[in-house]
Amino acid sequence: MTQLWIRAEQRANEERVGLTPKGARALLDAGIKVTVEESSVRAIGIQGYIDAGCDIAPENTWPDAPEDAIIFGLKELPEDGTPLTHKHIMFGHAYKGQPSGQILLQRFKAGGGTLYDLEYLVNDAGRRVAAFGYWAGFAGAAVSLECWAAQQHGEICAPVGVYKGKDALLVDLRATLQATKTTRPNAIVIGALGRVGTGASDLCAAMDVDVTKWDMQETASGGPFPEILQHDIFINCILASPDTPVFVPASAKTEPRNLRVIGDVACDPDSEYSPIKVYGRTTTWGEPALRVNDTPPLDVTAIDNLPSMLPVEASEDYASQLLHSLLTLNDLNSGVWGRAKDSFDTHMKDI
Repeated sequence: MTQLWIRAEQRANEERVGLTPKGARALLDAGIKVTVEESSVRAIGIQGYIDAGCDIAPENTWPDAPEDAIIFGLKELPEDGTPLTHKHIMFGHAYKGQPSGQILLQRFKAGGGTLYDLEYLVNDAGRRVAAFGYWAGFAGAAVSLECWAAQQHGEICAPVGVYKGKDALLVDLRATLQATKTTRPNAIVIGALGRVGTGASDLCAAMDVDVTKWDMQETASGGPFPEILQHDIFINCILASPDTPVFVPASAKTEPRNLRVIGDVACDPDSEYSPIKVYGRTTTWGEPALRVNDTPPLDVTAIDNLPSMLPVEASEDYASQLLHSLLTLNDLNSGVWGRAKDSFDTHMKDI
């Protein structure tokens, strides 16, 4: 019998989960055994999984799970260098030359395990079957506005945290913007027609921020794009790839510009394909803004697990998208799982 083991997230500020109790019940009805670890941080409580009929395991015991169990989590595993022997479903961030990703793949090579990267679960048309995109864009735009508001007081953005729901976030952010006693900034969103860009645009609209929406047509020329520097805030919602043009060159730090905040929701700064060349590392919940120029200020925010600001909405949305694929776990050799394994095998050739 196929066994899916839901591990507790071990990364700070990560409360999401990729399977709800309702989804777990559907997997059990389909003949898939579901084990859920207890978690001290998960936004969806353990009782729902108990009521659904799941087996419950102590927190962080996945390394001792049965050899044939499929371990399912969202974010990074502890960076302890141990070989990985299981099949893992997770966001690996390992296929674009990221240094940490190469280390992860070396651990899979040492242990003989397999990575089914959630970013590379695609249908037969090559489109991702599930994504946190909308809530990443929504939260990314919120943090970008927090960064802008802090600048109006001559400050840099204070730590950000988790909200019980989007309404609480909107109330808090609206008060922050009103306290600046200035007119709202304007923003440009690139990737505005996608799920990430839609979330970012919706947040801006809710805050009465005027938004310029760009997508493939507006960026087809390959650049340069001086229009970006004419906006107060730029929100990047395009994943780095070999075909992605440079949106913000390194020279932008000292060029004449209105631009004060870059929200890199795609958040791939250590990839050579990154379209934003003014910074080289992610930011954190404790220090959400990286100041890359002082006069005039230019801050970059690039938190790579933004949807966890709204963990309940993000979890429920993502889990509903992914459930259909999880129901096919009895066949890992075809469909989305077969394609994900092919991606893993291709990138392991260079490890």
